[in-house]
Amino acid sequence: MLNYLFDDAPEAGELREIVPGVLWLRMPLPMALDHINLYLLEDTDGWWLIDTGIAIGPTQALWEQVFERHLNGKPVKAVVSTHYHPDHTGMAGWLCERWQVPFYMTEAEYFTGLSFSRTTNEHFNWATERHLTRSGYTQDQILKSRKYFGGFGPYITPMPTSYRRMVDGGFLTINGNRWQVIIGRGHSPEHACLYNSGLNILISGDQVIPRITSNISVSGSEPEGNPLKEWLKSLEHFLEVLPGDTLVLPAHNTPFYGLHERLRYLIEHHEEHLLALEEACLCKQASAMELLPVMFKRKLDDHNLGLALGECIAHLNYLHHRGQIERTVDEDGCYRYASVDSTLPMRLRKQRHDADDAAPMQV
Repeated sequence: MLNYLFDDAPEAGELREIVPGVLWLRMPLPMALDHINLYLLEDTDGWWLIDTGIAIGPTQALWEQVFERHLNGKPVKAVVSTHYHPDHTGMAGWLCERWQVPFYMTEAEYFTGLSFSRTTNEHFNWATERHLTRSGYTQDQILKSRKYFGGFGPYITPMPTSYRRMVDGGFLTINGNRWQVIIGRGHSPEHACLYNSGLNILISGDQVIPRITSNISVSGSEPEGNPLKEWLKSLEHFLEVLPGDTLVLPAHNTPFYGLHERLRYLIEHHEEHLLALEEACLCKQASAMELLPVMFKRKLDDHNLGLALGECIAHLNYLHHRGQIERTVDEDGCYRYASVDSTLPMRLRKQRHDADDAAPMQV
């Protein structure tokens, strides 16, 4: 069970103190997930901004409001992005130029962000089309994808042209406090979380979020990638190195206690998806597109379809790399997946039996 620090959240552009020197700021997002949490860390001579918000809508005006009302006469001295997604880097270029300050990021996130920020429609090529075909897209869906293909350049100000590299195990010293960089992978290539052992606070970005699960996807830029393996390994690592009573400051929803419970839930969530996909592939050879209902019960619109399919393929790649499902190419060029474990039905029955025995009685 998770315990939340607050029953509500600050209005967009307003700050709320977590502890002295650690402030929570919320910015709007123009999507179903309608907000991102940003954090300000006070130093002796200025402020560190952790993540930036997206570069559309009122974000810039809200930042100016923060600068006018809440910095107590101190300047911004550094900008940190936990990872390259546009809600976390969208205003980084503008903020660094506005204050003439350095930009902190991990190496893989910085260069991945540069690449995706400069991707345009003309980069849709044969490899992109082949990935969509392998995934189960129809020709009409591929044509539609080609029309709307592009990076996230429209959602960010140009990224800073230089950066200061954060590395796993390194520290940022802020107002005498040491914030350790702990790297997570899977949601993005080298996601930086910041942990302060003195305060027992983790700024988790998208690596640990309550209520919703981070997207773990395979895309056409790395179609044979295995991000779910990296994700599960990262969650296990966080279980090992972080205390269970850590206060988690996530990028979405609200700050909470219950880190270990949340990490275990996320691991179990993906293990259940893996088992369900393996079971679904027992009966027939299926495409990733055909297997989407196994993981997603709700109706998917065009925006969510790509994210959902990427997540489904991440699970299928994980099973394929482990040798638990085989993959063939049909006459249309689409991958077909089939389970190879003949003991799976027996294991499923045993798991369900054990779960029934362990379930509490309902009265």
